[in-house]
Amino acid sequence: MLATLPLSPIERIAADHRRIPVELGPRSYPVDIGAGVRRTLPDVVAAIGARRAAIVSARPLDAVPDPGVPALRLAARDGEADKTLANVEALCSRFADFGLTRGDVVISCGGGTTTDVVGLAAALYHRGVAVVHLPTSLLAQVDASVGGKTAVNLPAGKNLVGAYWQPSAVLCDTDYLATLPRREWINGYGEIARAHFIGAPGLLGRPVAEQIAASVALKAGVVARDERDSHLRHILNYGHTLGHALERTTDYALRHGEAVAVGTVFAGRLAGALGRIGPERIREHLDVVQGYGLPAALPAGVEPAELVAVMRLDKKSTSTGLTFVLDGAHGPELVPDVDEDVVLAALAAMPREDPA
Repeated sequence: MLATLPLSPIERIAADHRRIPVELGPRSYPVDIGAGVRRTLPDVVAAIGARRAAIVSARPLDAVPDPGVPALRLAARDGEADKTLANVEALCSRFADFGLTRGDVVISCGGGTTTDVVGLAAALYHRGVAVVHLPTSLLAQVDASVGGKTAVNLPAGKNLVGAYWQPSAVLCDTDYLATLPRREWINGYGEIARAHFIGAPGLLGRPVAEQIAASVALKAGVVARDERDSHLRHILNYGHTLGHALERTTDYALRHGEAVAVGTVFAGRLAGALGRIGPERIREHLDVVQGYGLPAALPAGVEPAELVAVMRLDKKSTSTGLTFVLDGAHGPELVPDVDEDVVLAALAAMPREDPA
């Protein structure tokens, strides 16, 4: 229920730095947020006890501070094209050549796709080696770097091969955001907008560090209660069922946060079609998404039947029907076996981009 969603506490560790604990017993870790927090990396590595580090960075290699131990530095690229098992294998081979052991550490620096690929490589290498994330995009800071989900894509769909592997620490240095192009800001806002409907409303217009902290606190609280997606964690996929299908059917021309924004508008419309929410709440979905400057219309040329076919591959779907996370009188919840005709009708009623 929306009213009882757990939130992790936000601790002040300096005047302009915030710390959010992800409470998972022996797998607990902090998420530190603020300008310059990456400079604490040597202390984090020392606390892990690693004697070597492998740094995989999609930013200039000097974007990652000296970890205080001998380090292998590897260049990476953000983007869905490199989110493959082949790339994971290549990273693990480089780790082995360097002599990385199970007691050492892997450090990722980049956006959400880099976090996913490096996180999965760390999960698989020696059956699990410590990983520290330095997310550099807004989307990665508010969502992708936290929670321990790691995955790569298959031709059939997004994130179909992965593992749960919690990081040892996440350092969300807001200085990394200073050079982001506008589209990368929009990409991150897609996840912040969907958070409005799952327990973190009212973030529009707030300072970015507060937006990040509130989003992370929401996710940390949910993950602490449901690490492996057995019940509550499903709500974090609000807007994602259609969002992932839009990414796939546009061959990733639509970025993740953009697709989730359209999926959020659709989730409101579908909930309305099922009688779960009224017109005012449906309109709120559109208002919030547009308030962040996000797209709200289906891309031109994408057909409802094609989207439904891809949504059937969603990990939440059952053998008997489509499954969505939808708003309702008691807040967001997983709704299985939604009638395909209702979904098709709701998709047909969505606004469309001008093909010109």
